[in-house]
Amino acid sequence: MRESEGEDGGGVGDVAQVRRFNRVVSERVGVLQERFHGTERAYGQARLLWEIGEAEAPLDVRKLRERLGLDSGYVSRLLRALEADGLVVVEPLERDRRVRTVRLTERGRGEWAVLDRRSDEAAGSLLAPLSPAQRGRLVAAMAEVDRLLTAGTVTLDEVAPDHPDAELCLRGYFAELQERFDTGFDPARSLLPDAGELRPPHGQFVVARLHGEPVGCAGLKLPPGGAAEVKRMWVAPRVRGLGLARRFLAELEARAARHGAELLRLDTNKALSEAIGLYRAYGFEEVAAFNDEPYAHHWFEKRLRPTS
Repeated sequence: MRESEGEDGGGVGDVAQVRRFNRVVSERVGVLQERFHGTERAYGQARLLWEIGEAEAPLDVRKLRERLGLDSGYVSRLLRALEADGLVVVEPLERDRRVRTVRLTERGRGEWAVLDRRSDEAAGSLLAPLSPAQRGRLVAAMAEVDRLLTAGTVTLDEVAPDHPDAELCLRGYFAELQERFDTGFDPARSLLPDAGELRPPHGQFVVARLHGEPVGCAGLKLPPGGAAEVKRMWVAPRVRGLGLARRFLAELEARAARHGAELLRLDTNKALSEAIGLYRAYGFEEVAAFNDEPYAHHWFEKRLRPTS
C-alpha cells in the first residue's frame, strides 16, 4: 500500500521512514518469531507476562489493559492462556469485587525470570556488533524515540474540576507551589479558591493522561465578554520534558479562540522561572498587572486569532 500524506501525520517521506523503522525494529527484536526469544510464548503472551512480573503487587486488569493500549477481549484471551498454563492468577479485588487483579504464580515467576534474562541477551546482541561510538549513538537515539513516542501517547481530556483525576492533579499542583513559593501557598487566598469555577459555561478543565493515569491538568476561565485566563496548569515531575506544558497552552488557546475570546491571559509567581520562560517562548507578552492575585509577580497576555 502506497503511503500518502496524512492530515496530521506528516508528509510521505516522514511516513515512509516511520514504516521502515517499524519493520526494522519488528525484525530485530523478534516480534515476527512464532516463539518470542526462544520461550514457549508468542509475543503477546510474553509481553503481558513481563508486565505482570514487573509489578510489586497484583495489577488491576483494567489499568494493565490501558497501560498496553490493548482491546479488553484480546487481554482476556491472553490472560486465560497464561492462567491455563499455571502462570498467573486472576481474581477479584477483596475490597471491590468488581475489579479484577492479576499476579504471577511461583511457576510464572520462574518463566518471567527466563524471559527477562533472554530479553537482556537479545538487547545485548543488538549492541554487540557495533563500535563503542555506534552503541552510544544507538542508545541515545533510542532514548529520544522513547521520549517522543511516550509524549505521543498522552491524551488531553476535558473533565469536571471535581473528577478524581482532576483532584489528584490539583493536590500535586498545590503541594508543589507550597514547597516552591517563598510564602507557601494557600488556594483559599488566591483569586480562584475553588477550581469548581472552571466548568462550563464559564470555564473548562483538562486533564492529561498517560496510559490512563493522570499526569497533568490545566484550567481555562471564560468570563462573559472578557479575556480568557489560563489557571491551575501543572505537569507532574515524572513526565516533564515531554512538551506537555506547551501542549496545554496550545489546547487552551484553541479552546479560548473557539469560545470567541480575543485575548488569553495568565499570571505567575517569580519562583516559577521555567514557566515564565515557556510563556515568553510561546508568544505571551509581559504586561502590567491586570488583577490583584496575591501570589503573582508577573502578568502575561497573548492576542488570539479568531477562528474561521
